[in-house]
Amino acid sequence: MAFDSKREDLVVLINSYFEIYQIGEREFIGKVREPLEINLKNLKMALESYGYFPFFFKKKKIHMLTLIPKIAKEKKKENYWINLLLFILTLFTTLLVGSFHQGGNPFSKITDIFLGIPFSFSLLAILGFHELGHYFFAKKENVSVSLPYFLPVPHPLIGTMGAFIKMRSIIPSKRALIKVGVAGPLTGFLMALPITYFGLRLSKVIKLEEIKYGLSLGNSIIFSLLSKFVFKNIPNGYDILLHPMAFAGWLGFFVTALNLIPLGQLDGGHIAYALFGRLKIFILSILAILLFLSRYWLGWAFWVLIVSLLGLRHPPVQDEITPLRKRDIFLAILALIILILSFPPVPFSMGR
Repeated sequence: MAFDSKREDLVVLINSYFEIYQIGEREFIGKVREPLEINLKNLKMALESYGYFPFFFKKKKIHMLTLIPKIAKEKKKENYWINLLLFILTLFTTLLVGSFHQGGNPFSKITDIFLGIPFSFSLLAILGFHELGHYFFAKKENVSVSLPYFLPVPHPLIGTMGAFIKMRSIIPSKRALIKVGVAGPLTGFLMALPITYFGLRLSKVIKLEEIKYGLSLGNSIIFSLLSKFVFKNIPNGYDILLHPMAFAGWLGFFVTALNLIPLGQLDGGHIAYALFGRLKIFILSILAILLFLSRYWLGWAFWVLIVSLLGLRHPPVQDEITPLRKRDIFLAILALIILILSFPPVPFSMGR
């Protein structure tokens, strides 16, 4: 048997909080007694004191309790130097790319590296605040999590592939999943707003005929609104030549939109899972929309591939029974609004 000689005592303990209909080897089927939230909390604490890590699931009106024996893990010393090294390397690659955007070449003139400061610092501020939003709210929900890992990639457009944090423990509930999922995009979005505004103030309007070649950026609703607020009227035949800060802000909104797409391990996927569970029709609908948009920008098909390789099946949270509150639904709606505001249907196209 999976349980030790104290199995009978364990069953009695569980039954005091959980009305048992059926007992399996490590599973109990029944219903959590009322008041639901208090009994769930007390049962969780009691089972953890017994040396088990409980998972609570819901199927229609039936509750399921699964017990996983806790394994004592030796606490590893944090290697913060890796986080620091990756950040320094990302700082260098973004400075390098930002310098080239401004016509500099640090390889021939080292001081040209300073030309990349507006772009690099703006982009890293947005990415950093995004990940720190996740980090602090995960800590608040007692989730073991790493500091941000930045990804230095000498990409000629942005110089990085973003940043991420590692979740080292199970998310305790759907409520916590929504909070942690929304916190990153929300803080990144709020940081991108002033950066984009001041970047646009430093941008200039030029004739299209002056642009010999370049990359045309698609507009999101929020970027379009900010542009119209700064530049009241742009004559026909003219366009905005973005300052590096404004370009970093545009990228910040784009990264926010990518993360909020409700699929798999993305922030939007966390939120969607908390709301709908593993609803196949919802997942297939989002995939179909992105594949349709790939007719206009092939990158959406590539993003579908990346997300699919990372896994469309979301891992469970510890407590899937406790219902969401109005404030949780509000946060999910807020995330949807940010997605709509930040999403550019055709992010990139070749200019003249």
